[in-house]
Amino acid sequence: MTDRENIVHGRIINDRKQEVYQMYRIQQIKLPINHKEEELLIKAAEALRIKKEEIKEVSIFRKSIDARKKDEILFIYALDVDTYKEVKISKRNNNISVAEPFIYDVKATGEKPLNNRPVVVGSGPAGLFCALLLAEKGYKPIILERGKTVKERVKDVERFWKEGILKLNSNVQFGEGGAGTFSDGKLNTLIKDRSKRGKKVLEEFVEAGAPAEITYINKPHIGTDLLRNVLVNIRKKIISMGGTFRFEECLTDIIIKDNAVYRIVTESDIIETDILVLAIGHSARDTFEMLNSKLELTSKSFAIGVRVEHPQKMISEAQYGEMAGNPLLGPADYKFVHKSKNGRSVYTFCMCPGGVVTASASEAEGVVTNGMSFHERDLENANSAVVVQINPEDFGGDENPMAGVEFQRHWERKAYEAGGANYHAPVQLFKDFKEKNVSSSFGEIYPTYRPGCTFANLWDCMPDYVCESLSEGITAFGKLLANYDRPDALLTGVETRTSSPVRITRDDEMQSNIRGVYPCGEGSGYAGGIMSASIDGLKVAEQILKTYKPIKEQE
Repeated sequence: MTDRENIVHGRIINDRKQEVYQMYRIQQIKLPINHKEEELLIKAAEALRIKKEEIKEVSIFRKSIDARKKDEILFIYALDVDTYKEVKISKRNNNISVAEPFIYDVKATGEKPLNNRPVVVGSGPAGLFCALLLAEKGYKPIILERGKTVKERVKDVERFWKEGILKLNSNVQFGEGGAGTFSDGKLNTLIKDRSKRGKKVLEEFVEAGAPAEITYINKPHIGTDLLRNVLVNIRKKIISMGGTFRFEECLTDIIIKDNAVYRIVTESDIIETDILVLAIGHSARDTFEMLNSKLELTSKSFAIGVRVEHPQKMISEAQYGEMAGNPLLGPADYKFVHKSKNGRSVYTFCMCPGGVVTASASEAEGVVTNGMSFHERDLENANSAVVVQINPEDFGGDENPMAGVEFQRHWERKAYEAGGANYHAPVQLFKDFKEKNVSSSFGEIYPTYRPGCTFANLWDCMPDYVCESLSEGITAFGKLLANYDRPDALLTGVETRTSSPVRITRDDEMQSNIRGVYPCGEGSGYAGGIMSASIDGLKVAEQILKTYKPIKEQE
């Protein structure tokens, strides 16, 4: 090129001083995984039938892996291209279109005055992003979190994993960042993002210290190690804009007046508020019990099962063949679904490449498992939840909104007993699970769960129909990925917290049957995972902006 080029991560910039004419999106750009970044520019120019010098900037909108041919693994790109000239787009070419610039700009248009600062309960993704938008627009939210700051929370979690000493309000489920803090930090979502909320979330994460690649790779993740620092920076940003965090303060009651929230009660204070955002997460069972007499709650479907561990090398070789181990590809993942003979869906959930199975209890005398990876995903084992759909009719949910909670709790306690009543998890090799035999020794796969594991029969820790479905499903997955159903595949029980068993009903304005109360995120029963919960937090904040004036305008 005649002008200087800057090639940086995800972007190629030509410094030519000229007005940009238009931005175009090009789909289905395919390149070998070891390509040079400049080849994106060449491919973009070829697709648009213009010269390289007529391109201002190429940026990656989406990047994914095509591993269908193990001997020819490709990266597939969608590119956003700024040009200095108009490009004629053929109607027959579906891979080129005019790209819309990213703009997430919501206004505070509400006219109703606020008598008190809004209160957000919970500092998981939903609560944080709701509070962030409220703070940006001058509403000065108060964020209540029953757990500790992430730094102090990590200490309590590590002690639990090492010694089996559980803190009831500071654990994998409760504390700054919510349950996602001790996870893989996955950011993929099935939600359509026409509103640009998802892009807003990703850009806020990047600003707070997450890798820039999360804005365009197909299956973005941050990793628990990086996510912890990101959370601190988001908290600092909210505080800088007038928000207030109150850690180790649990909501205990809601005072209602004229069918609207009037006051809330915590363990140490009474707070007057006109707006209460309930971003409580899927494990705040005591809060659900309190709310059951105040708000309209219904039961909902969820899933339970086990964590299954394999060698990460095996997974990567099955997915990538001889290219397995290439740092450009990273460790491989998987996602499977099977319809069992009894009519229930069996599926993988929260797959963690190169990760560990985590002890995730939040109540005494219960064993709960989850999965976690660091950013590099470089540990020996891969793990995933393999779970079976549970419906309200399975646990009497039509009569009692809290029945799903009791169902989860029952099997968590069974797992606790089977593990030795010391938070050790019950484990079983797959060959023994199929035959209902207690395993006596490990094969090539050793458990990553801490504080420890005990050989047990997992059929004692889950309903028979769940175990039957798991046995059938894992066998079926072995036909999709070689050796997935190997005899020594290691099953750790139980995974029960896939989603909330309770839904707090809300209307089109995101409010419950009590005015001013906004159920939000996973705990509301309307979201699942970091991204969808974060997006739900923004949606709730947007509704508040439409109704109420900012605090700063009233001072």
